[in-house]
Amino acid sequence: MIKPRPWLPLPLLSILLLVVWLMMARSMAPGHILLGGVLALVIPLLTYRFWDAQPHVKNPGKLLHYVLRVLGDIIIANLHVAWLIINPRQRMQPAFVEYPLMLEERFTITILASTISLTPGTVSANVRLDGKSLLIHTLDMEDEETLITTIRERYERPLKEIYEC
Repeated sequence: MIKPRPWLPLPLLSILLLVVWLMMARSMAPGHILLGGVLALVIPLLTYRFWDAQPHVKNPGKLLHYVLRVLGDIIIANLHVAWLIINPRQRMQPAFVEYPLMLEERFTITILASTISLTPGTVSANVRLDGKSLLIHTLDMEDEETLITTIRERYERPLKEIYEC
């Protein structure tokens, strides 16, 4: 039996597309709203088969806390990187770290890798093919175990509680 195609397969994407269209057009004219609405409906209909299923958020409160924590960490990391750059006596210690993953779902691993890359001073360089570890480059590392513990407690464990538990 053929499964019927949903008329609005990705509603959040549709809303985002409409908002981005209106922001790019910088107009709320009826024609722009109509064209943005049509694109917001058609693009998800044409592309939804290529998207992975999104996991259900099991704890929205923790998700909000996670987002706020990441935003705060981005600000602090920006200040730290700026200090490293403007302080000529400070010697940076760049390094690659093999980070062992507890997460199992591709979606949550992607969020973790993106979070690490969004935080200045660290970049997720590669997810191993077996999905068991993440290669991270850090601009200034004093202790590998401290970095691993920090990422695990601040980012990975909350993601596991939000999506996988």
